[in-house]
Amino acid sequence: QVQLVESGGGLVQAGGSLRLSCVDSGRTFRKTAMGWFRQAPGKEREFVATISWSTSSTSYADSVKGRFTISRDGAKNTVYLQMNSLKPEDTSVYYCAARTIFGGWPPTHHYDYVYWGQGTQVTVSS
Repeated sequence: QVQLVESGGGLVQAGGSLRLSCVDSGRTFRKTAMGWFRQAPGKEREFVATISWSTSSTSYADSVKGRFTISRDGAKNTVYLQMNSLKPEDTSVYYCAARTIFGGWPPTHHYDYVYWGQGTQVTVSS
């Protein structure tokens, strides 16, 4: 069974930083990319960042570009999201997701991903 487990969320003041982690702790499967999405109450799930598992190429939503950094550690089967200069509008549940096929780049839609974690809450106070 595939298991993606996020951690690192919490409450932080505006301007602060958090680092999210997502570990693939279940059965081994081929990942072609890992992504981070977020969903605020009453809003659609939106793309945040993605990283190619083979080349480490990255892509970001305009709203987080220059503030967030996605990275991966293949040996640990872990993907990270370093979030700096956080704003109240970054408040959301953050989900990691795994893509298992090759296709168009960057994969920014939720349907590009097959497996999802349970989410971790990030709250940024003003």
